[in-house]
Amino acid sequence: MSEATTESGLPIKARYGPEDLDGFDPAVQLGEPGAYPFTRGVYPSMYTGRPWTMRQYAGFGTAAESNARYKELVANGTGGLSVAFDLPTQMGYDSDHPLASGEVGKVGVAIDSVEDMQVLFDGLPLDEVSTSMTINAPAASLLLMYQLVAEGNGIPAAQLTGTIQNDVLKEYIARGTYIYPPAESLRLISNIFAYCHREIPRWNTISISGYHMAEAGATPVQEVAFTLANAKAYVQAALDAGLAVDDFAPRLSFFFVARTTLLEEVAKFRAARRIWARMMKEEFGAQNPKSMMLRFHTQTAGVQLTAQQPEINLVRVALQGLGAVLGGTQSLHTNSFDEAIALPTAKAARLALRTQQVLAHETDVTRTVDPFAGSYVVESLTDDLEEAVLALMQAVDDRGGAVHAIEQGFQKSEIERSAYDNALQIDSGERVVVGQNRFTVEEHERYEPLRVDPAIEAAQAQRLERLRADRDGSAVERALADLRTAAEGTDNVLPPMRAALAARATGGEVADALRDVWGQHVPRETF
Repeated sequence: MSEATTESGLPIKARYGPEDLDGFDPAVQLGEPGAYPFTRGVYPSMYTGRPWTMRQYAGFGTAAESNARYKELVANGTGGLSVAFDLPTQMGYDSDHPLASGEVGKVGVAIDSVEDMQVLFDGLPLDEVSTSMTINAPAASLLLMYQLVAEGNGIPAAQLTGTIQNDVLKEYIARGTYIYPPAESLRLISNIFAYCHREIPRWNTISISGYHMAEAGATPVQEVAFTLANAKAYVQAALDAGLAVDDFAPRLSFFFVARTTLLEEVAKFRAARRIWARMMKEEFGAQNPKSMMLRFHTQTAGVQLTAQQPEINLVRVALQGLGAVLGGTQSLHTNSFDEAIALPTAKAARLALRTQQVLAHETDVTRTVDPFAGSYVVESLTDDLEEAVLALMQAVDDRGGAVHAIEQGFQKSEIERSAYDNALQIDSGERVVVGQNRFTVEEHERYEPLRVDPAIEAAQAQRLERLRADRDGSAVERALADLRTAAEGTDNVLPPMRAALAARATGGEVADALRDVWGQHVPRETF
């Protein structure tokens, strides 16, 4: 019989005891909750004071349709909005661009202008709600649209809270919605850090993401190692741009997956906090404890959902959500059971939110801080994961750091190898997926998925036509020219970008202005 291993390929024993923690020093490796090295959580009271922020990732079709879904989620008790944008928006193309054909509104909401953003958040209290936006290459323009809408509603930017994902490096590794080359992308991210420090100080300027790497096949060790290696590159880029570490690091945040392998996931979160705290303190000289806190959002594992017997996904999501909570997440999105089939229906989205509410209000996991502290198996797994993560981060450093390793295809090839191994295990039955390769049924219930009206594309094109006809075209061209000038030099590009958007330039026009100067990234094949 082969030795049992974790998802990361680390040995996991049938029995753990005191001998597995030989040399374990709680004062060094654990500390107190809310204190360095934050293994036990970033806040002293964690959920005993209040639960995590319950977010539900949503967005589809038009801004008006998504606005209705947001209002329904808020009415059902969600504590934060999380915006999904369609692929043209994510790639910096307007809805009437030829490359947008067939994709408008399909995997998220179409946002082409400040006017669309105004409709998206109409009637929602932006000074009270925390908004997360899953947007990367064009993150600056979407954040500025949000700021302009809020200020137009009389809400000062200083009152806004939320997060932009803004993590472009992982796009080159696993997801693909990049626009500009890595060096220019890092410059844009540093510009966002500096702008928000001055203008939107409560905003989380980046959510450094391992989630999408996990969805592409990364193991827990790869997820954490490559995420923290990317974070290290962002910190260094900001320092190289002249920013002080404690001016921007407290607003950095992270985004991880929660799989069904609950014990390893809890250990993963605890190890990630410890590694980040030590790196920020010892390597970058951070003095502010908030700079050392790894605060993170978690989403349950979409890649583990099945289209076969989709109701089983309700069980998976509940277990994954529990793992995230036991691991100390700051906010959580629970996937809907029907997401392996299509965009979630309103009923499925409500059930996903109710899953979090049951965890928060009907279980006892919120009554004590870090319930697994001192567990032989979890503490041992945390140490094992930390050692493996540090070794893989060193492999990235040996290749010149995250950006150079990306250019060499290192992270992408490592993840692809893990994904292939996982697929082989599922196909052979070595890895059990209930309802898919074991405990299957021949008859499947008919399921009616949510469908996006294809007429949305034409409607968005008409909105853009009216926008361009009504605006001052000369003012837009002057503003876009100023943006190109800033991009050619060393000035922060966000002030002229904001002026262009305020003059009613579209998101695609802003992205094109930067494309004119910076060009586009061309990926290197890894096989």
